[in-house]
Amino acid sequence: MTRILFTPSSSTATHKCWGSNLVNTIPFSAAILQDTSISSGVPFFNPRKGRISVVAMSGSGKGTVLVTGASGRTGQIVYQKLKERTDQYVARGLVRTPDGKKKIGGADDVYVGDIRDKESIVPAVEGIDGLIILTSAVPKMKPGFDPSQGGRPEFYFEDGSFPEQVDWIGQKNQIDAAKAAGVKQIVLVGSMGGTDPNHPLNSLGNGNILVWKRKAEQYLADSGVPYTIIRAGGLQDKDGGVRELLVGKDDELLKTETRTITRADVAEVCIQALNIEEAKFKAFDLASNPEGSGTPTTDFKSLFSQITTRF
Repeated sequence: MTRILFTPSSSTATHKCWGSNLVNTIPFSAAILQDTSISSGVPFFNPRKGRISVVAMSGSGKGTVLVTGASGRTGQIVYQKLKERTDQYVARGLVRTPDGKKKIGGADDVYVGDIRDKESIVPAVEGIDGLIILTSAVPKMKPGFDPSQGGRPEFYFEDGSFPEQVDWIGQKNQIDAAKAAGVKQIVLVGSMGGTDPNHPLNSLGNGNILVWKRKAEQYLADSGVPYTIIRAGGLQDKDGGVRELLVGKDDELLKTETRTITRADVAEVCIQALNIEEAKFKAFDLASNPEGSGTPTTDFKSLFSQITTRF
């Protein structure tokens, strides 16, 4: 439960936010009620907008977290992890198609919307506390490639699904919608390699995917919303929680032998970032040591404390 406390002799209110140990002092008229508890749907004064707004907290005190790209391989894991932690979170998912909704169970907490159309995602974003962005353009292999003949396959993006439209405009739309809804934190998952404009991923389908991802990351960092930007290494479909996680900056990990990370570990880092203050206003690369090398990471506060870069 979020509480805002007023005193008749003061023109400020004390606001304690979900997922944070910080207490913020908010300008407020002393004529308002002296003591009130606030839950979802109850108005309070938003000093940034200069008007009455709504607290984005569920009545139970749990944080409502929306996962976009929830039908993707990593998104499914994040969504399910949130669903399993019913004492902490109210999970929501956003998918692009009804088939995507069926893919992850078709629950009422899964919304269908197109991130390229901001208005279509507003219902999913309303009332959320946290947003985890896992949407990404996906290149497709051109038909006719025969690996036995040597050479490299060619890729393309479907019309309307280029990285500029999905990884830039689509992510910008999500950030804007979440900010307007009063979200308390945004976790954005990107990819390592963004410091190199000539990275091979940029050549896939002539999409410059890392360039557009980087632009969206910068937009989030400049938005004023508390954020965590996770630039993951090569994603693996293996069990999580059994490896030592590594953080870095500026693609330094790409120069080592530890350039991969399991989707399950990325998912866990996303969720841990929501409630650990040391993860806020930070951007970092993420990889792991091979299983059996090093100690599996369990202290996420210490992991996030290693990070000093804001972008």
